[in-house]
Amino acid sequence: MKWGEITELHPGRFVVVEAIKASSSNRIRQLEDMAVIQDYDNPQEAWSGYKELHKLHPTRELYVFHTSRNDVEAVEEFFSGVRQRT
Repeated sequence: MKWGEITELHPGRFVVVEAIKASSSNRIRQLEDMAVIQDYDNPQEAWSGYKELHKLHPTRELYVFHTSRNDVEAVEEFFSGVRQRT
Protein backbone atom coordinates (compact mmCIF):
# COMPACT_ATOMS: atom_id res chain seq x y z
CA MET A 1 0.00 0.00 0.00
CA LYS A 2 1.24 3.48 -0.79
CA TRP A 3 1.44 6.21 1.86
CA GLY A 4 -1.38 8.21 0.25
CA GLU A 5 -3.72 5.24 0.59
CA ILE A 6 -2.74 4.78 4.23
CA THR A 7 -3.42 8.44 5.07
CA GLU A 8 -6.87 8.19 3.46
CA LEU A 9 -7.79 5.00 5.34
CA HIS A 10 -6.35 6.13 8.72
CA PRO A 11 -6.66 9.95 8.94
CA GLY A 12 -5.25 11.57 12.06
CA ARG A 13 -3.88 8.31 13.43
CA PHE A 14 -0.54 6.86 14.49
CA VAL A 15 0.23 3.78 12.44
CA VAL A 16 2.71 0.96 12.80
CA VAL A 17 3.70 -0.06 9.30
CA GLU A 18 5.92 -2.75 7.87
CA ALA A 19 8.05 -1.90 4.87
CA ILE A 20 7.27 -4.25 1.98
CA LYS A 21 9.39 -2.40 -0.58
CA ALA A 22 11.99 0.20 0.37
CA SER A 23 15.21 1.67 -0.94
CA SER A 24 18.12 3.59 0.56
CA SER A 25 20.01 6.59 -0.75
CA ASN A 26 22.43 8.77 1.22
CA ARG A 27 21.35 7.17 4.52
CA ILE A 28 17.67 7.94 3.84
CA ARG A 29 15.28 4.99 3.78
CA GLN A 30 12.40 5.63 1.39
CA LEU A 31 9.35 3.44 1.89
CA GLU A 32 7.63 2.68 -1.38
CA ASP A 33 5.16 -0.03 -0.35
CA MET A 34 3.91 -0.72 3.19
CA ALA A 35 1.44 -2.78 5.16
CA VAL A 36 -0.41 -1.26 8.10
CA ILE A 37 0.00 -3.51 11.11
CA GLN A 38 -2.04 -1.44 13.59
CA ASP A 39 -3.35 2.09 14.08
CA TYR A 40 -3.53 4.01 17.36
CA ASP A 41 -4.97 7.18 18.92
CA ASN A 42 -1.83 8.26 20.75
CA PRO A 43 1.93 7.96 20.33
CA GLN A 44 2.55 6.08 23.59
CA GLU A 45 0.26 3.24 22.52
CA ALA A 46 1.82 3.22 19.06
CA TRP A 47 5.36 2.94 20.45
CA SER A 48 4.29 0.23 22.89
CA GLY A 49 2.77 -1.71 20.01
CA TYR A 50 5.91 -1.19 17.94
CA LYS A 51 8.19 -2.40 20.74
CA GLU A 52 6.09 -5.50 21.36
CA LEU A 53 6.08 -6.40 17.66
CA HIS A 54 9.79 -5.69 17.30
CA LYS A 55 10.56 -7.93 20.25
CA LEU A 56 8.55 -10.78 18.70
CA HIS A 57 9.80 -10.21 15.13
CA PRO A 58 13.17 -8.40 15.23
CA THR A 59 13.89 -8.96 11.52
CA ARG A 60 10.76 -7.17 10.28
CA GLU A 61 11.25 -3.58 9.09
CA LEU A 62 8.72 -1.69 11.23
CA TYR A 63 8.08 2.04 11.62
CA VAL A 64 5.68 4.35 13.48
CA PHE A 65 4.31 7.39 11.66
CA HIS A 66 1.47 9.84 12.09
CA THR A 67 -0.76 10.06 9.04
CA SER A 68 -0.56 13.86 8.99
CA ARG A 69 2.89 13.48 7.37
CA ASN A 70 3.07 14.18 3.64
CA ASP A 71 5.62 11.47 2.98
CA VAL A 72 7.50 8.75 4.80
CA GLU A 73 11.22 8.39 4.91
CA ALA A 74 13.56 7.53 7.73
CA VAL A 75 17.18 8.35 8.46
CA GLU A 76 19.24 5.18 8.68
CA GLU A 77 21.17 4.85 11.92
CA PHE A 78 23.80 2.16 12.18
CA PHE A 79 24.39 0.64 15.59
CA SER A 80 28.01 -0.14 16.43
CA GLY A 81 28.03 -1.50 19.92
CA VAL A 82 26.91 -4.32 22.12
CA ARG A 83 23.21 -4.96 22.54
CA GLN A 84 21.95 -6.16 25.86
CA ARG A 85 18.82 -8.28 25.93
CA THR A 86 16.37 -7.55 28.70
